[in-house]
Amino acid sequence: MATIYDVAQLAGVSPATVSRVFNGTSVSSEKAEAVRAAAKQLKFVPNRTARSLRRQSSEVIGLVIPDIENPYFTEMARGVEDVASEAGYSVVLCNSDSEIEKESTYLDIAIAEHMSGVIIATASDESSLDGILATGRPVVAVDRDTDYEIDSVIMANRAAGAAATRELIDAGYRRIAYIGGPAQIDTAAERADGWRDALAEADRAVESDLLRFSTFRVDGGRAAMEELLALPEPPDAVVAGNNLIGVGAIQVLSEHDLTPPKLGVAVIGSLPFTTLSPKAVTVVRLPARHMGVTAARMLLERIRGDVQPARTIVLRNELQAATPR
Repeated sequence: MATIYDVAQLAGVSPATVSRVFNGTSVSSEKAEAVRAAAKQLKFVPNRTARSLRRQSSEVIGLVIPDIENPYFTEMARGVEDVASEAGYSVVLCNSDSEIEKESTYLDIAIAEHMSGVIIATASDESSLDGILATGRPVVAVDRDTDYEIDSVIMANRAAGAAATRELIDAGYRRIAYIGGPAQIDTAAERADGWRDALAEADRAVESDLLRFSTFRVDGGRAAMEELLALPEPPDAVVAGNNLIGVGAIQVLSEHDLTPPKLGVAVIGSLPFTTLSPKAVTVVRLPARHMGVTAARMLLERIRGDVQPARTIVLRNELQAATPR
């Protein structure tokens, strides 16, 4: 069985350099590449258990997300995994289903398994990070901000809601509704605020019956769209607060022969699947993978001893307008 000394000899570096590479400590890219190539050739596997005992943490990162079926979160997870793997860390993916109890269980497991740190999109504004933070392990929040003094990577949610709504206003729609996820989730609330901002800027009345908070899933989009179409005066356009809400809303519109542009649709987040031409719907693209990459880098900095004050990074979105009707 190959040893760290065999890898060092083949790579032309010191054993200490090999150790730094597999511990995630910064070394030159040339040396890191040589070490990994030598390890692969020799089929060398680091003794993670021994190092975990010495460091009282494993080379594992926990990633807790609310909906593994949403491509937005799987894209984000890919970004996390890319960075973690390059640094010699494994990622354990945990799906909370937006349930605080499940989320709490996964955080307890992260503590029990001595995970090095956790990246989390919290299930609710009532989520508790007290236990994991009490251990001294770093935590980075993604997609949704928290009240804790921890690093976070979020989207420009209010700006996204405003951009989607403005595009529908500019396209000539007059009665524009908004469907968001749960009102207590800041992502949904902030995008709704952007909807209000754009309407106010255009001197449009903000009508409460055109605002619907539901779930961030397809069934939530379907239910809310049905409610909106049943109004005495239905909307002529709708802003979907996330990708799956958009799918559900479009499904209902198709069933009512109201597919865009008959009824305008703007979606915050890339549509994962739809029978419509992408040009029929306005999309505000969210850089989910970049969010994962950024969060993983921040977490690794904390694991390696970074003690600077907590940081919040806000990522910009990109508008892809529908073809004019």
